Amino acid sequence: MKKYVYLALFIAIDIAWACSKSDTDLPDLVDDPEEITINDVLESDPEDFVENATFTSTVTIKYSGNNATVSSLPTGVSVSCNGADVTITSSIDQVEYILSGTSPDGMFKLYSDKKFKLTLNTVNLTNPDGPAINIQSGKRAYVVLPDNTTNTLTDGTSYTSSGSEDMKACFFSEGQLVFSGTGSLNITANYKHGICSDDYVRIRAGVTLSIQQAVKDGIHANDYVLIDGGTLHINASGDGIECEKGCIEINGGEITINSTDDGIVASCEDNDYTISPFIKINGGNLTITTSGQKGMAIKSESNTTINGGDLRLAVSGEASKGIKSGGHVVITGGTLDITTTGNAFYESNDISSAAGIKCDGSFKITNPGTTLTVTSSGSAGKGINCDGTLTIENCTVNVTTTGKPYIYGRLDASAKGIKSDGNLTIKGSNVTVKTTGGENSEGIESKATLTIESGTIEVIAYDDCINAANAIVINGGMIYCYSSNNDGIDSNGTLTITGGTVIASGTTMPEEGFDCDQNTFTITGGIIIGTGGSTSTPTTKTCTQHSLVYGTSGTEGQIINIQSPDGTSILTYQLPRSYTQLTFLFSSPSLAANTTYTVSTGGSVAGGTEFHGLHTNATYTGGSSVTTFTTNSMVTSVGSTSGGGGRPNGPGSFGGD
Repeated sequence: MKKYVYLALFIAIDIAWACSKSDTDLPDLVDDPEEITINDVLESDPEDFVENATFTSTVTIKYSGNNATVSSLPTGVSVSCNGADVTITSSIDQVEYILSGTSPDGMFKLYSDKKFKLTLNTVNLTNPDGPAINIQSGKRAYVVLPDNTTNTLTDGTSYTSSGSEDMKACFFSEGQLVFSGTGSLNITANYKHGICSDDYVRIRAGVTLSIQQAVKDGIHANDYVLIDGGTLHINASGDGIECEKGCIEINGGEITINSTDDGIVASCEDNDYTISPFIKINGGNLTITTSGQKGMAIKSESNTTINGGDLRLAVSGEASKGIKSGGHVVITGGTLDITTTGNAFYESNDISSAAGIKCDGSFKITNPGTTLTVTSSGSAGKGINCDGTLTIENCTVNVTTTGKPYIYGRLDASAKGIKSDGNLTIKGSNVTVKTTGGENSEGIESKATLTIESGTIEVIAYDDCINAANAIVINGGMIYCYSSNNDGIDSNGTLTITGGTVIASGTTMPEEGFDCDQNTFTITGGIIIGTGGSTSTPTTKTCTQHSLVYGTSGTEGQIINIQSPDGTSILTYQLPRSYTQLTFLFSSPSLAANTTYTVSTGGSVAGGTEFHGLHTNATYTGGSSVTTFTTNSMVTSVGSTSGGGGRPNGPGSFGGD
């Protein structure tokens, strides 16, 4: 007896014939990103291996034109032939059926209450009025494709009914279908699905399967689909691979899917079923292309786990998604390249947008070598969008969105690079985000708290580069933010920086390099450089590291140099753009108390290393001294500055609370 085991978050559930969990449990939003662990398990049944079974009887069916010859019938097996339409009825176990030959008007049909072996030994069947192969048996069928064989199945555009029998695919079975061997099978499905089981489908390594056309789904199963390997090419007008009431797991193989609807989907079509259909990808090379409105390359009603593999997902329909999950998405390995080109559209008093990844639960991507690249060009398209927490840890993430805002009446939506409704955490990762589509096109956004622990984060955005509703906390990392029309870093609550190198460039007045309104802005460590028409001023009573707020002007590429009394450069920085009114924020552990520093501009720099205009261990020469300042307070203001959301500050004044 086969089993699934679904190990949910904190709860193990073992249910035969289904991956079960109540729909009311979804989505399960996780507050602690460390708790986003998914252990969806689809047990491998050794009885699926044909080499573990024994077959004592062999029945051969040879097709030739409009006729078929059946030989070697053992006791307990009967046959009925109508031209090349062959119907077998068996009451015995351990029987192998071998099909060969060609017929333009033939089929194979089997009634049996025992498991059996079906060997396709270079057979070419076309059935104009029904399935080419029709297995009316609820038992396991071992479908074997011998080495160096090419087999072809084609059904009709309509089926002649046979009582209440279910038959909805070119290759149909009431029971389990397990494909093995190193031969190939080509299927053209003109009625509905290419391959369908009202139980499960398993494809073992070595199989070559080509569903050249399917009016509906390429592979359709009821309980689950398990792909161990092989080569699969699927062209479907519906879904590429769908599990109607269960789970899909892919462990390897070369899989190419072109579909109008979804590529790979674990759905929940029976509302009376309490299930949790997950998708798990452990390896393989997958290329999935979808073109329909709201078409999803990978779609799960519950959780989606990717532990490895090379995935290339391209979706072009309106509001289409590369990965759509009703629960959590966890990526622990592999390379993912997702492209979305579909525009947003209005639907049911809301705007639906395309997204590289959309999950109703939480999202976590982790582990060295794991790479995710998302490119979105449709209006209001999102890179990564989740309703729960979002965690990027020890991996590489690249997101580019270029879509313009979408407006319908009073409703509007804009492109976003990375967005979460819950807390967002980045640790030890290389993250690049570019959003150039227009108003409200933000780079990285959290509707709660955004925390950066470490890594290299580079964001170029039309609107805010990094934004959070409650708080932004930066504890380390190399961070660069350049906004072409708004703030570099914008917190609607508090802003805390304890370490790292943080460069934030906002545009002209009233936009800011660092913006936290009049909320607490704490600096206790790190190198901080902010440029904009204005800035939020660090809060003196919470800071332990000195800062400079410098009001001046500057041109793109101009160097600002700050030297200590002994002539040591503690800052050499080139402006990323021109400002007629520049509010320059600088903080560094090198700024000592009660010390006078010299500010120079112009000149040149040579040697050392450079990170977006910040030169380290470089030689600065030829500049002109423009001012000095003395760090008599935790925050020193020089020149005419603007702070705290556009509030002008005179020389020596301070913002914050």
